[in-house]
Amino acid sequence: MRDGWSTAKLGGVCQMIKRGIAPKYTENGGVCVINQKCVRDHKVNYELARRHDIGRKGINEERYIQVGDVLVNSTGTGTLGRVAQIRKKPTELTTVDTHVTICRPVPEKFFEAFFGYMLIKIEDEITSSGEGASGQTELARTTLENKFEVSFPHSLSEQKRIVAILDEAFAGIDKAIVNTQQNLANARELFESYLNSIFTQKGDGWHYGELADIGGDIRTGPFGSLLHKSDYIDNGTPLINPAHINAGLIIPDMRKTVDSEALDRLSNYRVKIGDVIIGRRGEMGRCAAITEVEEGWLCGTGCFIISSKNNNEAEFIALLLSSNFYKEEITKLASGATMLNLSNEALGSLTVSLPSPKDQILILQQIKEVTNDQIKLNQLYKQKLTALTELKQSLLTKAFSGELTADELPIKKEATV
Repeated sequence: MRDGWSTAKLGGVCQMIKRGIAPKYTENGGVCVINQKCVRDHKVNYELARRHDIGRKGINEERYIQVGDVLVNSTGTGTLGRVAQIRKKPTELTTVDTHVTICRPVPEKFFEAFFGYMLIKIEDEITSSGEGASGQTELARTTLENKFEVSFPHSLSEQKRIVAILDEAFAGIDKAIVNTQQNLANARELFESYLNSIFTQKGDGWHYGELADIGGDIRTGPFGSLLHKSDYIDNGTPLINPAHINAGLIIPDMRKTVDSEALDRLSNYRVKIGDVIIGRRGEMGRCAAITEVEEGWLCGTGCFIISSKNNNEAEFIALLLSSNFYKEEITKLASGATMLNLSNEALGSLTVSLPSPKDQILILQQIKEVTNDQIKLNQLYKQKLTALTELKQSLLTKAFSGELTADELPIKKEATV
């Protein structure tokens, strides 16, 4: 550590480390209450906040957030550990709920924004320090106070200098991240547009009709009463439900599989090569073609099996039904206010257009070529996003070891290209 710097436990440099209130929610009036959804990407989104009825329950003055406070999400896998600093005074009195911890620095010890960067530096450590069962992880106040060490210069002017460099560099990196994310979204949109143009064309030799007539025979998965809790085992034969289907791939949950006895009893619901499996509840359009990998697996309660007929290619039908155009058409056929449900008859009545099996194979080859190009482009953009995130962490490491100089600023210019 360089001269003029100190290292201390986080609890030793904070005036207060405390969780927020248990709100009495109201739709109108009251006090703004920040929850974990509000804390993301080192920013606070007040639009996602809720309201607390202060008439039903008062609030201790110290639990109103102040400029300079750092908010730390303190419960739940995937949310625990996210941090954001209050850099501007809230437009109204604002507190946090019991899932968020307020870290308030010792007065006049830090340049405000420096304290915020100091906690961003240890964000990954905080994220990995939750305790408890999966989904119920908690970050204890004592953990925040005693586990994490922070380093800082004594000089407020030095802290301010470091903040100026980080602010400028991070602004450039954030701009590059936004641009890259937009490029990634544009690439996905172009690919979806390409698929829609194929599956909605009216070419010579294409046949039109209902899916059940020209596409394949449709069967519903086993009703819930046919599957019993005792049938489930670890690492048996996978069960395919909508949650296991993503982007045309089937990713099983090996903690929820069935034993051989259940498999024999439900043999009519086993899938084979040439089948398409599609979700019948929740998000419409989740479907995949069955390959040799999934052959013999069990169709779950939440899916249909489409057994291709007329020599149709299962992969072609799966791509067609998962395209944006057909997703929208299937959604129109579904019913249900809370969760969409699709009946066998409704899916069978879907109007589709299919080319000859020979042309299906040719079109699939064309799609695969475009898909390979898109995969490479996606990988490139994702690698860039990873590099930009790592660049931020590298700058923070230098900043809190006393090695950051204005020479780091050219990195910002490169990042915005």
